[in-house]
Amino acid sequence: MTPPKIFGIAGWKNSGKTGLMVRLVGEMTRRGYMVSTVKHAHHDFDIDKVGADSYRHREAGAHEVTIVSSTRFAIMHELRGAPEPSFEEILARLAPCDLVLIEGYKREPIPKVEARRLESANREPLAPTDPHIVAIAADHPVTDSDLPVFDLDDTDAIADFVETTTGLRRET
Repeated sequence: MTPPKIFGIAGWKNSGKTGLMVRLVGEMTRRGYMVSTVKHAHHDFDIDKVGADSYRHREAGAHEVTIVSSTRFAIMHELRGAPEPSFEEILARLAPCDLVLIEGYKREPIPKVEARRLESANREPLAPTDPHIVAIAADHPVTDSDLPVFDLDDTDAIADFVETTTGLRRET
């Protein structure tokens, strides 16, 4: 299988990144693509519940804990003081797919759309200082850029743009 196409969504907190990601995953999957996602968190997070067996394994010192069922599996990897893995290391761990959508990782050199919402706490545009932002998706008129601008909720048009920008082709 050829390496997956990669496309990102960047923006400040409350700019609409996650909503756009969810809609794009749904649309790209509907179009027949196998899609994986990577979400970067700027804070400590946990997907495990206190008291669960897997939580107890991690608390006891396990380096990796894998939970497996008939419907899914998850691998939790404890860094235990090691540095955060690089973007490339994370991509290398993903199973083969057609498209990897990235939420966050504002500074990675990948094509991305900047999400903008008037309700965002920080409305400073990212596009002027990031040459990898190739479009803007906003809930308001954008007049400070020559980049293509999409309505934040126009998932079909943004999905078309992702296909064109990445060279993603549907298998017929």
